[in-house]
Amino acid sequence: MKWYHYIACFFAGLFLINTVPHFVHGVSGDSFPSPFANPPGKGLSSPMVNTLWGLGNLFVGYILFKVGKVSTENKWSLLIFFAGVVCMSIMLSNAFVDKIH
Repeated sequence: MKWYHYIACFFAGLFLINTVPHFVHGVSGDSFPSPFANPPGKGLSSPMVNTLWGLGNLFVGYILFKVGKVSTENKWSLLIFFAGVVCMSIMLSNAFVDKIH
């Protein structure tokens, strides 16, 4: 694999894990911060905006997953993919602490 496949693996992890909070809040009918809120990332966006944002992240993450050729045969691609998941998970937990409820 070329170096840019590994970059795609990492960003696939970022985008796919970012799908979860936005999509779950959106389909649950809850308002939740998004980049489209006022102020961006701090204000609350409607459930529809979050559902669409979650689906957009899912689409981009899937494309990057395929481009990155993430597979169990290539342990490095899987490791870098999960490094992206871990990084975004930690960033999201810090970004959204005490922001909702």
